[in-house]
Amino acid sequence: MRGQVWGPDHGHPVLCIHGWADNSGSFNNLIPRLPSALRYVAIDLPGHGLSSHRPAGVVYTFPSYIADVRRVVEALQWKRFSIIGHSMGGNVASMFSAAFPEMVESIVLLDSYGFLPTHAKRLSGIMNKGIEEMIQYEKKAADKTERVYTYDAAKDRLKVANPSLSDESVQTLLERGVQEVEGGVVFTRDIRINLTNIIRITLEQSLHMQSKIKAKVLVLRASQGWVKIFPQPEEFADPLLKGWTDQGNTLVLIEGDHHVHLNNPELVAPVITDFLLSHTSEHTTNASKL
Repeated sequence: MRGQVWGPDHGHPVLCIHGWADNSGSFNNLIPRLPSALRYVAIDLPGHGLSSHRPAGVVYTFPSYIADVRRVVEALQWKRFSIIGHSMGGNVASMFSAAFPEMVESIVLLDSYGFLPTHAKRLSGIMNKGIEEMIQYEKKAADKTERVYTYDAAKDRLKVANPSLSDESVQTLLERGVQEVEGGVVFTRDIRINLTNIIRITLEQSLHMQSKIKAKVLVLRASQGWVKIFPQPEEFADPLLKGWTDQGNTLVLIEGDHHVHLNNPELVAPVITDFLLSHTSEHTTNASKL
């Protein structure tokens, strides 16, 4: 696994987890605007950015990502830390914090509800779909050659897939999102991340996991973000948001799109800064105010 680091060795640790199909460059514009006394490690999840792909036959699931995070903090020897998670990274952050509640001090959910529930009656169908997609992919993989793009064509493709991204943000993500080969560039991400995630949980399971989280949470939603591009049914969204507020957490709605932290970091950085300084270790908070 690869990643990027900002801040002093002794600073309170903050793990930054990007969203689906992005990479750690998602935080390049935000972290320099956050308290400089903290220690930020932004990772490329497996199959994303410059990190390795999962082995053949292995699927991408939320539990696997949680295990990846646990391996990272073990390697870093972090005992207690904060997490900033964008979109899918927010789901990974919440599920990790439910599984390891003593390890996480505070969480920032960037345009994420923290969980992605599914109706129980859909679980078997989702599993069927994901496994069939994997089988069909494996049948074709041996004869399939990786497509080579010009850099401009790669920019255009990423822009089509993420129309909310600014031109500058597209280039930022491509720094770790493509690599040069003969004739042009290829995308570094594993195409298998596009396959259906076969392990999902219900609302009841989500709320139970939510109740296990001990960290303070900032839910920072974008007005033109997740709620517009992938709206959650009210029967899912309302209980999850109520669960966060019932636990004394903070919900903030800001003007912006799904990648507001990358496109317009100045809009979210002050809110995140105030939250981190209020919910990190006391000695770090005092140092950050100096």
